[in-house]
Amino acid sequence: MKVFFRMFFFFLLVLIAILLFNTLTFKSKQIKGVKAIDRLEIPDQALSNFQSFIQSPSISYPDRIDTLAFINQDSLLKKFYPLVNRRLERQTHNGFSLVYKWKGKDPDLKPILLLAHLDVVPIEAKDSIHWRKPPFSAEIDNGYIYGRGTLDDKMSVIAPLEAINMLLEEEFMPARDIYLAFGHDEEVGGTGAQSMAAAFQKAGIEFEFILDEGLVILKDALGGLSQPLAMIGIAEKGYTSLKLEIKLKEGGHSSMPGSTTAIGNLSRAIHKLNEEQFPAKINGATAGLLDAAGPEMSFLYKALFANLWLTKGLIKSQLTSDATSASLVRTTTAPTIIEGGIKDNVMPSNASAHMNFRILPGETIETVIDRVKDVIDDPLINVEVDLERSSNPSKVSSTESFGFRVIQKTTQEVFPDVIISPGLVIAATDSRHYAAVSNNIYRFSPLVLDRDDLKGIHGNNEKISIENFENSIRFFRRLIENSSM
Repeated sequence: MKVFFRMFFFFLLVLIAILLFNTLTFKSKQIKGVKAIDRLEIPDQALSNFQSFIQSPSISYPDRIDTLAFINQDSLLKKFYPLVNRRLERQTHNGFSLVYKWKGKDPDLKPILLLAHLDVVPIEAKDSIHWRKPPFSAEIDNGYIYGRGTLDDKMSVIAPLEAINMLLEEEFMPARDIYLAFGHDEEVGGTGAQSMAAAFQKAGIEFEFILDEGLVILKDALGGLSQPLAMIGIAEKGYTSLKLEIKLKEGGHSSMPGSTTAIGNLSRAIHKLNEEQFPAKINGATAGLLDAAGPEMSFLYKALFANLWLTKGLIKSQLTSDATSASLVRTTTAPTIIEGGIKDNVMPSNASAHMNFRILPGETIETVIDRVKDVIDDPLINVEVDLERSSNPSKVSSTESFGFRVIQKTTQEVFPDVIISPGLVIAATDSRHYAAVSNNIYRFSPLVLDRDDLKGIHGNNEKISIENFENSIRFFRRLIENSSM
């Protein structure tokens, strides 16, 4: 027995030593020696331009767009930025999507591409009463500009244009070509982005890096981390919806239900899929987030993330207990539409359900379909996929590339008190259409937000602080400057 206890304490001491060693050598991934830049003064006209742009209701509906609003927006861009329109090449795609090219000094350097979208989602009439200010008023209240598109995504249109306009006035010329591509229908699939990406590919253009909307600088992002966390999206999840359908030869009277019923079998299938969720995985972008944020945390959290070989199970359990964090570590399953039955005393012969999946990098549409069929295990239920409305997860972009480093450095210069990490984007962006023209695609919006601010995206009371708007201009200006060094 003494030998047993001696061995136990020996292994315990070894374990503690390993844990301490890993924790103490868990070094910061932040770039050292980056200094905050001087706070650039932003002209008042920039805010006025942004308000006018928000006031144009450029809505994308599932079956159409508000063309008059897009024509008006195009006129506003020409009116606000005459210097940009004179000095940069400008092309139109699919009617309303725009490409700008600012020619650089060195043709041997690969260009960079900044993406954004011009359209916004609709606002249901019943929701308008919940807005603090009218949705397209762009009114300012307590330092915030209210309006649909302030966060998603007109800031990313106006801010780089304002930055470029300022640089042009100073006779700045970038070292490499700078492209801007503004899609007009990102919210309904992105045909404009597809057209622009195809044109770049046909022209043989390969971008050093691409930056699109995406993750933000989030306050109180993680327990144990006191500073805001700037998450640069290095990948985004895939998307597919599967239709589960059962067709029986006959229905019948509800007074004599059989053991096999359309709704009963379908309900069991949905229940199985909800009960047997996709396995959680800490890899790729999410592993990178923990690796970058962990060294900046309090000691206990630092120890947890420095020793994933031991603590991975515990961390998975914690992450999957919350809907938001669970989406970072697994392919999510969501029943969204169910149909079946015509009368309360008639057994339907047909029933169907739509299940939406946001696919984790490393998995595919095909692996999702295979797993769904295995879990359901019901030959009476047919599984269909609409491949035209599906996309596989993106590739995971490098955190060692020029693009990631320049975005990281720029963020640290403009927002010196934040921690930088890679991250996974759980929604779909236009950037997925550009995979053929760059290996380094990043998704980041230079905005300091809290969780309540995020509720405004596609929701009520979407708003952006004036400080965030002005900082976004500072960010894009500095990003262009840094990309020329």
